[in-house]
Amino acid sequence: MELYLVIAIFVGALLAIAFAVIMAKRVLSFDEGTEKMKKISASIRSGANAYLKRQYTIVLIFFAVMFVILGGMAFAGLLTPYVPFAFVTGGFFSGLSGFVGMKIATAANARTANACRTGLNKGLRVAFSAGSVMGFTVVGLGLLDISIWFALLKFVFNLDASGITSAMLTFGMGASSMALFARVGGGIFTKAADVGADLVGKVEAGIPEDDPRNPAVIADNVGDNVGDVAGMGADLYESYVGSVISCAALGVAAFSGNGDMQFKAMAIPMIMAALGILCSIIGTFFVRTGEKTEQKLLLKALSRGTNLAAVLIAVAAFPLIWFILGQEHWTLYWAVLAGLLAGVLIGKSTEYFTSDSYGPTKKLASKSETGSATIIIGGLGLGMLSTAIPIVIVGIAVLTAFFVSGGAASTNLGLYGIALAAVGMLSTLGITLATDAYGPVADNAGGIAEMSGLEPEVRERTDALDSLGNTTAATGKGFAIGSAALTALALIASYIDKIHGMDETVTYESFSVMNPLVLIGLFIGACLPFVFAALTMDAVGRAAQSVVIEVRNQFKKIKGLMEGKADPDYAKCVDMCSRSSLKEMILPTVIAIVVPVIVGLVLGFYGVVGMLAGATASGFLLAIFMSNSGGAWDNAKKYIEAGNHGGKGSEQHKAAVVGDTVGDPFKDTSGPSINILIKLLSMVSIVFAALIFNVHIQW
Repeated sequence: MELYLVIAIFVGALLAIAFAVIMAKRVLSFDEGTEKMKKISASIRSGANAYLKRQYTIVLIFFAVMFVILGGMAFAGLLTPYVPFAFVTGGFFSGLSGFVGMKIATAANARTANACRTGLNKGLRVAFSAGSVMGFTVVGLGLLDISIWFALLKFVFNLDASGITSAMLTFGMGASSMALFARVGGGIFTKAADVGADLVGKVEAGIPEDDPRNPAVIADNVGDNVGDVAGMGADLYESYVGSVISCAALGVAAFSGNGDMQFKAMAIPMIMAALGILCSIIGTFFVRTGEKTEQKLLLKALSRGTNLAAVLIAVAAFPLIWFILGQEHWTLYWAVLAGLLAGVLIGKSTEYFTSDSYGPTKKLASKSETGSATIIIGGLGLGMLSTAIPIVIVGIAVLTAFFVSGGAASTNLGLYGIALAAVGMLSTLGITLATDAYGPVADNAGGIAEMSGLEPEVRERTDALDSLGNTTAATGKGFAIGSAALTALALIASYIDKIHGMDETVTYESFSVMNPLVLIGLFIGACLPFVFAALTMDAVGRAAQSVVIEVRNQFKKIKGLMEGKADPDYAKCVDMCSRSSLKEMILPTVIAIVVPVIVGLVLGFYGVVGMLAGATASGFLLAIFMSNSGGAWDNAKKYIEAGNHGGKGSEQHKAAVVGDTVGDPFKDTSGPSINILIKLLSMVSIVFAALIFNVHIQW
């Protein structure tokens, strides 16, 4: 059984990586266009490479320090000796996922713009193929990491099922740490450049978006790649791996005492992930569109592929559970369906609130008629309101998954069902991430089209793809946040199970909110996402201020710049964004790692569970609010730019740009980073559980 399991997930990993290679070759086979287009693309590529090199240097130092700390704990007997190495491999593969995605995105931007000269469908295929490279690289490397560690722990070190999942859970900490650095650092870079470019270029100077006279325009396009591509790839890698491994760990706990069933329960999420890769590959062949730039038609083109993949995995999951776990546990299939359906519905909810094809965003755009204040107020209200539906969806999914899995009779089995729901939601991540990652490629393509002076219809097509990308990006973020909530619940259960292994008197029922230690931890956890969001928002604000001042200075001091007779100093803005983001990303990440340890040492494991519960609840709400507000502001601006409410250059447009600049750090820095935060808190808690159990204040 174990050998077949390793072979199955390894084959799934190779299939995903092979498909990513094929898609990459397909993208590179397209022409980059004119010499000017090639030059601009090369500048963006150079800036992105330089940033990631500097970021990875800083991250390497952090990982070296953590390796020594974890190694010391292993030497003291508080951790198994595999943990420090698992931590490093988790971070390595997470970073590699983002790096590969960034490389193909910077190669595809000019090719997408050039393809749009031929037609909209061709441009979509190039951008979507580039997104597919990212999507299938993430799932391929995720399963590769899992299969290698499973093989080592089982066949080389001869660990049992419990020992395997306990060790494998810890490389999620490395993946989450890398993801948080990538998301926060890349998010600060991209939004500092974006806000600086928009406020001075569009609002003050009145020049178009991506105008080559704007000194921050290259930094803006670089930011799309290091934040929305490299950061997102690392983010969803850790989401994917975390959901699979936490589910496997709870499967082992659910069938405690039955070694054969424990390995079978471990197999379900891993094989389902491998089947999801095959279903996602099939779905990609159904993504195509006509030449109309209507958003509903473009959304339908992408939904066709993602919906087909979801239907296929829904069909494949039933025989998987029936034949591996046996007919007495077939009701776990409903848990998988609950997760799949929840993912689709959260995506639809996000689409409704953020797409300019529907009422909420159109209504938000109309608020620009009375200025920037009303459009900001409207966007905040829209984001707050949009949290209600996902909360209900996740609540129903959790209840359904728990009880259909036998939670009434066995809490562990019910929790395993909830974890299976998270795996079901992420099983088709290959194609879901492809629809998300294609957005920054389309955005870059629009910038290259503008800077290269291509025909107006080309920019119209790239704008249509970019607007669609805003919606799919918001949908992808909602999807990631929803899965993060389910995965965080599974990780909290894994933490309690780990404490139970050290003290059998501790059970799930031990953590009443009437316990003051749990209650204090709950308040601390609920506060953490707000503190984290404040730090990242302030970081974007400080970095953007320096960019705004630099752009203004160049407009004043470089003679002939506004007339197009002189070139701006693009490199200076890129360097400023790099330095600011690398400096500002350290504190939020360190807080996420240090706070669980401090809470544990002061309040014990009761306080830690309260903290994790509070952070999951408030973080889920805050992340959805920020992501949807930002997405709606962005598409409201694009709706106005399409000729509504005065069109480009009008006072309404300027008001919408201000709203969009407020929303930029909401949707691309703070919001998407929070879902990493709530999982990293759990991962850190699990890794340091033994230390906290043995060394904490006795109240």
